[in-house]
Amino acid sequence: MTVLDYMNDLGHQARAASRVMAAASAGQKNAALRAIGESLHETRKQLAAENARDMAAGREKGLDAALLDRLELTPERIDAMIEGLRQVADLADPCGEITDLKYRPSGIQVGKMRVPLGVVGIIYESRPNVTIDAASLCLKSGNAAILRGGSESIHSNRAIARCITVGLEQAGLPVTAVQVVDTTDREAVGALISMPEYVDVIVPRGGKSLIERISRDARVPVIKHLDGICHVYIDDDADLDKAFDIALNAKTHRYGVCNAMETLLVAESQAAAILPRLADAYGEKGVELRGCDRTQQILPMIAAATEADWQTEYLAPILSIRVVDDMDQAIEHIATYSSGHTEAIVTENYSRARRFLAEVDSSSVMVNASTRFADGFEYGLGAEIGISTDKIHARGPVGLEGLTSQKWVVLGNGHIRV
Repeated sequence: MTVLDYMNDLGHQARAASRVMAAASAGQKNAALRAIGESLHETRKQLAAENARDMAAGREKGLDAALLDRLELTPERIDAMIEGLRQVADLADPCGEITDLKYRPSGIQVGKMRVPLGVVGIIYESRPNVTIDAASLCLKSGNAAILRGGSESIHSNRAIARCITVGLEQAGLPVTAVQVVDTTDREAVGALISMPEYVDVIVPRGGKSLIERISRDARVPVIKHLDGICHVYIDDDADLDKAFDIALNAKTHRYGVCNAMETLLVAESQAAAILPRLADAYGEKGVELRGCDRTQQILPMIAAATEADWQTEYLAPILSIRVVDDMDQAIEHIATYSSGHTEAIVTENYSRARRFLAEVDSSSVMVNASTRFADGFEYGLGAEIGISTDKIHARGPVGLEGLTSQKWVVLGNGHIRV
C-alpha cells in the first residue's frame, strides 16, 4: 500500500467516524476521556520507556535543546496529560447548544446550534503531549481526528495511541475516531492537507517552516500561528517589583515555547532602575541579552540588538531589550514587530492599561501578568489544540468552542412562507 492509499484509507475511516461522533452523547465522550486517562496511568512505565527511545534518538540526531525539551515526557508532564483529560471531561459539552433563539414576525423561531467541524487533522512536531491534547478536545467537541506527529516522537505517539484506542473501545465509540498516523514518511503530510473530501480543517503545531509550508500548500482550511514574538512593556507607572517578577518569568519559565517573551520594552523613566536588576537575574540563568543603544548605555556589557533581533522568535535563552520613550513608542514597536500572539503591559495606571488592551492587536493582551499564561490550560479550556493568530474562525488558544461551528436552526409548526 502506498502512503497516499494509506492516508486515503485513514481519511475515509475518519469521515465515517465523524458522523458517529457527531451523534455521541456527552456521557460517552466523557467516559472515553476518563478511560484514556486511566490507560495512560496504568501504562506510564511503558510510555516513559518509549519516550526514552525517542529522546535517545533525538540526541543522536543532534536535536537542539528546545526540541528535546518539547519531546520529553517527564512524570509531571504525564500527570498533566491525565489531568488535562479529566478537565476536558468536566467541561460542558458545546455540541447541540442552541443560542439566540428568537421569534420572527412570521411565527417561526430562528437560532443557532453549535456543531462539530467534522474531521480535524493535526500536524505537529516533537511534543507527544499534543497527541493527548488534540485527541481530548476533538473527542469532546464531537469531531474525528487524524494526528500526524513528528518522526522524532513516533514511539511515544504509538504508545499514547494505544491508550486512546483502549479508551474509545471501553466507551463504545469507533476506534477510528482518533487515528495516529503510523508512518514517518513526509508524503503523509502532503496527503493529509490535500484531502478536502475527508478533512475539514488542519491545525499545524511546530516550527515556522512547517506552518508556512502547510499554509502555502494546504487545500483544507488552516488554523495556525507562524511564530510567537511576544512582548512585555514596563510602563512609566509600573510597580517595579511586579515588573521584575513578570519579566523574569515571561522569559525564563520555559524557553522553547511560543508564549515566552522575546522582546522586553521598558519606558525610559524606569530603565535605569529596573534593567540592572533584571540583567543580574537573567545572567544567573544564562540568558544572553541584546539591547538598543539606550539599553547599552545602562548595560554596556551586552551585545547590540539588530533589526533582525526584533523580528526573531528565539525559543532559547536570548532576550532583546529596547528602551522606549513612552507607551506610544511601545505600541508602535509591537505593531511593527509582533507576530500577533501575546503582549503584556506592567502598569498601575488604569487608563493606560485600558488603552493597551484596546490598541494592541494580538490574540492575547495582558495587564500585570506573564505572557506564559497564554495557554488553553491556564485559560480554563482544559487543553488547547493550538493558538491561532488568525482572526477567522478562531483566535488565541483554541479549545472546544474553536473546534465547533454553528448552523442555523428554524423551528416552526406547519409554517409556510407567503
